[in-house]
Amino acid sequence: MDLAIIDQTHDGVSRYHHDLVESVLNFAGEALKLPVNTEMSVTFVNNDEIQRYNRDYRGVDKPTDVISFAIEEGEDDFDIISDDAWTEDIAKNIGDIIVSVDIIGAQAEYLGHSYERELGFLVVHGFLHLNGYDHMLGDAEEKEMFDLQREILDNYGLKR
Repeated sequence: MDLAIIDQTHDGVSRYHHDLVESVLNFAGEALKLPVNTEMSVTFVNNDEIQRYNRDYRGVDKPTDVISFAIEEGEDDFDIISDDAWTEDIAKNIGDIIVSVDIIGAQAEYLGHSYERELGFLVVHGFLHLNGYDHMLGDAEEKEMFDLQREILDNYGLKR
């Protein structure tokens, strides 16, 4: 997976946590059998910045832990390429995830697990949203998403 990790935090995110995000998202991509040339980004921010995103794009004027911006292909896309073999080589950008580093530690402590587990949880959660999973559509969809999320994290080794 072609993953851009952007750090816009005040204090910076450690190399260890950058590497963890890259590793767990590549693992999740393999679990979903995504093409290796799939593209996405993860941006680390502080609460003030994620609150701005939350207010501007979701109409909620408070910080949140993670926001996903999926790039969806519409049914009316203009298809300019007809050679299927060639189109397989074109990278597909699935979108962007914004994560508040200020919330990770507090949520990890509250939930009784490690910072790394919470970080992994948030990026996998956002990643699943980028891939069409949505826990807000109903009970069955919520169960499907959270079961898959738990399976990915457990298999990766980030258990509660």
